[in-house]
Amino acid sequence: MKEKVVVGMSGGVDSSVAAYLLKEQGYEVIGVTMQIWQEEDIAAQEENGGCCGLSAAEDAGRVAQVLGIPHYVMNFKKEFQEKVVDYFTEAYLQGRTPNPCIACNRYVKWESLLKRSMEIGADYIATGHYARILKLPGGRYAIGNAASAAKDQTYALYGLTQYQLAHTLMPVGDYTKEEIRRIAEREGIPVANKPDSQEICFIPDHDYAAFIDRAAAGRVPGKGNYVTKEGVVLGEHLGITHYTIGQRKGLNLAMGHPVFVTEIRPESDEVVIGEAEDVFGQTLLCGELNFMGMEDLKEPREVLAKIRYAHSGERCLIERTGPDRIVCRFHKPVRAITPGQAVVFYEDGYVLGGGTICG
Repeated sequence: MKEKVVVGMSGGVDSSVAAYLLKEQGYEVIGVTMQIWQEEDIAAQEENGGCCGLSAAEDAGRVAQVLGIPHYVMNFKKEFQEKVVDYFTEAYLQGRTPNPCIACNRYVKWESLLKRSMEIGADYIATGHYARILKLPGGRYAIGNAASAAKDQTYALYGLTQYQLAHTLMPVGDYTKEEIRRIAEREGIPVANKPDSQEICFIPDHDYAAFIDRAAAGRVPGKGNYVTKEGVVLGEHLGITHYTIGQRKGLNLAMGHPVFVTEIRPESDEVVIGEAEDVFGQTLLCGELNFMGMEDLKEPREVLAKIRYAHSGERCLIERTGPDRIVCRFHKPVRAITPGQAVVFYEDGYVLGGGTICG
């Protein structure tokens, strides 16, 4: 009897080819498109054909027809609102810069989809992420780096649990993007040349501050002061939700040379401004820990750590300082350690674990 796998189909080329590859490998494949943020009009659908657009379900349906697999649409709007949108909004109100894709992966694309998939008799779920599932010698599961370093998505997947990993397939991780597009073209998959989605799906215009103004109406802090780290007032800013650590553009400060955001103080609505060198640091604290390739951190450990999606990583020593706290001491200064972002620990090409930067 064939094992059954539910493929999360976003209407893009990666998840479409994932479904094709799994069918070729002998699985019984069911395509599912997750409705999570669909309040668009027709014009917006055309413009924002990303993983959350209404057009995603139509594209995924066409792909499923070509592949000869069933396709369903499941509604996860409630989960997405609570676990992603509300989390994103609250983090910005607290002066943090969150990563909504990490929350979406952990709580919606895996927790919610996996639960419903198991209820309909599936053995696995699968996605089109550029990453690999590894079973380590000790029996633990981990996310391994993709074959294509340029597309590697392991950073955004560090929050998955052992149970989720044990029931997940990621067939695309063994290929480059170019190879995936060639497979799609060869097999007549209709989205072979569909562009990748780049933006946060629920903020296609990139105006985070305007979105937060709408989502948290009446609770958004107004204008405040730009200050130096010594407390000298330099001018007035638009409100803390407009800024992130390391930001240079859009400050509207006539300082005669480039200056940068080095700290956001939600308790006083202050945005601290400094020089280029002030943006670098060598120590961070993280919490909301999730261990993956290691069961726990009992002794200090040397690892490679990434502090944002596009960061190539830097060597550091990590040490537990409390029940849900790890301190990371980097060997070289790293730029823009940003509360709210994730720090992800790697060893030998796979994810050991990670957490949310809190200081």
